[in-house]
Amino acid sequence: MEKQRKRILMTALLMMSTFGAFAQGNGQGGIQEATQMVTSYFDPATKLVYAIGAVVGLIGGVKVYNKFSSGDPDTSKTAASWFGACIFLIVAATILRSFFL
Repeated sequence: MEKQRKRILMTALLMMSTFGAFAQGNGQGGIQEATQMVTSYFDPATKLVYAIGAVVGLIGGVKVYNKFSSGDPDTSKTAASWFGACIFLIVAATILRSFFL
């Protein structure tokens, strides 16, 4: 009776230890799938940031034109700030893409 009890206990322990080994097998596959999902978002996100930069550029152009037409003396400062914002958006999107892809 004691031998059979030990045999059952050893079999149970052996089965429990192998279940853990089988459960860990797909860890690398999960990491690769997550990496692929994250990198697949960069193309649409980069295009979205470029589109936002274009809209900001158009709005900035209209604002600068209105200031220039009204004779405002700080037109060049406004133009530089809007132009800087557009350049920042384009450069930020390009640098982020180059870091992660």
